[in-house]
Amino acid sequence: MLVQSSQDRQKGRGPAQGRTVHTFQMIHRGSCHCGRVAFEVQGEPTQAMACNCSICSRKGSLLWFVRRDNLRLLTPEANASTYMFNKHVIRHRFCPTCGIHPYGEGADPSGKPMAAINLRCLENFDCKAIPVKEFDGRSL
Repeated sequence: MLVQSSQDRQKGRGPAQGRTVHTFQMIHRGSCHCGRVAFEVQGEPTQAMACNCSICSRKGSLLWFVRRDNLRLLTPEANASTYMFNKHVIRHRFCPTCGIHPYGEGADPSGKPMAAINLRCLENFDCKAIPVKEFDGRSL
């Protein structure tokens, strides 16, 4: 699904000056297996991350990081349970009914809220279509 993001105005840039420029981004839907945790996320994944830390290697997630405000829950936040470990900086969100981990929440190094989307939970998304970067989370 394509949606129009906020309108931007070109300032001082030749012929486009004063015209509204519309930008469009994809909206992807995702969920856990049973549907109790469902969401939409705005943007287009160009790369996935596979982390080898103790939890990610067990979950088998392929992660896509987005600003937290690009993630919109379609079900009540209370439908997802939270697991935290180690330094307690990432909220690993999972469905208490089916056990699937569709996303996590944390912050980037500058403190901006981020979401880590499990690409395997997106509807009609081909995970093989984008490159996967390995991350050595085990060493942290």
